[in-house]
Amino acid sequence: MLCSTIKPGTECGFMTKKGCSYGSGACQPIIDSCLECNKIGEFESGKYCKLYPEPAVKWLKGKCPSASHVKLEIKEVQAINPLKASKRASKKK
Repeated sequence: MLCSTIKPGTECGFMTKKGCSYGSGACQPIIDSCLECNKIGEFESGKYCKLYPEPAVKWLKGKCPSASHVKLEIKEVQAINPLKASKRASKKK
């Protein structure tokens, strides 16, 4: 349904005929960690996340799973074939 509280006119999964069904009754504004994300919507009442009603909860355990401005650190690990490794170990004895 379309939101009628904080983000009027946008599609919201928490909106029902009785109003917002989210726990606090309305979406919460973004926090400082979300400022550079491209999933922010600017509305008359402020800046809000387009995906989550309470963005602060998503940052409690580290980074937000939908954060577009945070880059993942990928460590390259050389794959070791266990058969070849056991053959090499037996040759050294």
